[in-house]
Amino acid sequence: MSDSTEKTDQVPEVVPEIVAEQQAEQSPEDRAEVNDSELDLPAQLEKAQAEAEEKHNKYIRLAAESENLRKRTVREIEHAHKFAIERFAGELLAVVDSLEMSIDAGETASAEALLEGSQATLKLLVGALTKSGIEQLDPVGEPFDPNLHEAMTMQPSDSAEPGSVLTVIQKGYQLNGRLLRPARVIVATEPQ
Repeated sequence: MSDSTEKTDQVPEVVPEIVAEQQAEQSPEDRAEVNDSELDLPAQLEKAQAEAEEKHNKYIRLAAESENLRKRTVREIEHAHKFAIERFAGELLAVVDSLEMSIDAGETASAEALLEGSQATLKLLVGALTKSGIEQLDPVGEPFDPNLHEAMTMQPSDSAEPGSVLTVIQKGYQLNGRLLRPARVIVATEPQ
């Protein structure tokens, strides 16, 4: 063996004189406390077991509460997905009622009355869409934006700025800023 191994393998000797000096330095009260605490070990064990049981019970209650919260959250998310369009559907019922009245009145009403009814129904529908965060895109005269518009064709124009929307063939729609359908448009070019 090498010298360094021998040094680490050696256990330092306990010198009886040093131990005696340390015991002599302790007051009689300190020695009595040590002896009392040694005698009180069963009580300490019982106290520690009671604390451990209390902490274990607390852990079980917290784990159960956490699981209940997780289940409740899952139920609420499922409910939100299931009934997310409830308000929108309620708004559309007024549109359905208006269309049914229009069809019933179609046999006896004049063309002018049917037109007024159709306009009122369209107004109800657009209102329902707006309340639900759906916005119409009607970009006549605006610069062409490929993110919001779909160019169907290009047409020379004296009245419109080149690169702007000349005519809207079909309106586009956005839901809270996200494009649902681009507006189909005719884009103006310079006259020839």
